[in-house]
Amino acid sequence: MTKPPDIGATGPDPTTDKLDAAVLKVAGVVVLGAVMSILDITVVTVAIPTFMHEFQASVEVVAWTMTGYTLALASVIPMTGWAADRFGTKRLYMAALTFFILGSVLCSMAWSIESLIAFRVLQGIGGGMLMPLGMTIMTHAAGPQRIGRVMAVLGVPMLLGPICGPILGGWLIDSFSWHWIFLINLPLGLLALVLAFIVFPSDKPKPSESFDFVGMLLASPGLALFLFGVSSIPEKGTVLAARVLIPAIIGAVLLVLFVFHALRTEHPLIDIRLFANSSLRSAVLTMSLFAIAFFGAGFLLPNYLQQVRGETAFDTGLLLAPQGIGAMLTMPVAGFLVDKIGPGKIVMFGVTFITIGLAGFTQLHADTSYLLIGGALFVMGLGMGCTMMPVMTAAIQTLTHSQVARGSTLMNIINQTAASIGTATMSVVLAAQINDHPEAMLGMASKAKPELAQGVPESVIADGLELAATAFSNTYWVTVILAALTLIPAFFLPRTKPKAPVDTDTLMV
Repeated sequence: MTKPPDIGATGPDPTTDKLDAAVLKVAGVVVLGAVMSILDITVVTVAIPTFMHEFQASVEVVAWTMTGYTLALASVIPMTGWAADRFGTKRLYMAALTFFILGSVLCSMAWSIESLIAFRVLQGIGGGMLMPLGMTIMTHAAGPQRIGRVMAVLGVPMLLGPICGPILGGWLIDSFSWHWIFLINLPLGLLALVLAFIVFPSDKPKPSESFDFVGMLLASPGLALFLFGVSSIPEKGTVLAARVLIPAIIGAVLLVLFVFHALRTEHPLIDIRLFANSSLRSAVLTMSLFAIAFFGAGFLLPNYLQQVRGETAFDTGLLLAPQGIGAMLTMPVAGFLVDKIGPGKIVMFGVTFITIGLAGFTQLHADTSYLLIGGALFVMGLGMGCTMMPVMTAAIQTLTHSQVARGSTLMNIINQTAASIGTATMSVVLAAQINDHPEAMLGMASKAKPELAQGVPESVIADGLELAATAFSNTYWVTVILAALTLIPAFFLPRTKPKAPVDTDTLMV
């Protein structure tokens, strides 16, 4: 077996199959940074009403505290691969952490909604780099023989973020103040910064490559504009709104132009030529369909629990916990098996379980037992633990040492884009059904503001809630179909133990 490239004298030894202490230390630091970044995407959701009250702002304006963070995160991802090659992953990771910490502290000091939005953008610049850089650092540390297991470790914050975010945010706001949803990042971030300096191996950056300035002008604003348009669909309720179409079309055109540019450039910002790798192609298709289905479904259930069942954001987070528990049970096992037999069979198993779990939600009613909902979530979690990070592993494990940074950047772009498309798609499908039934809208409104239901017969409210629940269950059929289609590209993922690729300029196909 070919020995993997050296990652530095102070780094972990990737020539053994054992997850030694050095690799686990690297993984622990990366997870700490990833937890902060992902939690901050979800923790702010429960603070929206508080921001509206504190800054006397409308929900449309306050929503930019989330949108601005997400767009900044997406815009900076394309530059991460080049910057990691140029400056080294350790230095760039510590710089990203610094930006994130600084943005967090400034957010806690915001004096207006405009300043808060601006500081959230600064936060997103740092947060956007943490995940792809973390994946790169862990891949270099572990080598292809162990990447499945360390990627399973990195999957933990991706599971816990959506579940713990609302719970943590609600507790901090209720027990202290909204400032603490940002200030909590200060001690955690400083700890991660110190540990990164101590634990991560020394950088060995490449000789300077020319920066793809044209690519940056096409890819970063193109991705941001496209995601802005797509992310505006839930608010506008239609894809035909100018706020949706104009930025989405401009963004798509810029991205298409970038593809043509990247194929003719020696060192493009995002290396499109990586698609020559058959494993990466299959992984990208699998990730795209999976993320649209899974994250689209992730948009539906919290809304059902809050709008149809009248649950708080805090209680919703607790009710979603079975999914995280299921994933945590299978993720370590899946990571171990991926290193032994390849990701193909594991992902097929995971997608099948996700499809079965989603099918359970096609039977939602206004009074569906929480035990049944928890059971379906648990089954989905079992599948999730065998899907997301093994797919990431399939994309990266056959790349050479010099390709990993750009490969992880590419997969994070795919994941971010597909997740936004999934959320937008399900919101449009759901809204189209609910808007056809005013009684469904009345039923859901009565859960948010009971005074609206005064004088309305209980039977009318009950019928409206049942119609709303039916709209959610019908929308879940879209996610079931997408999840089932994911089995097609998943079938072509590698089904053998990974080998260390030779680090040459020739791409493995």
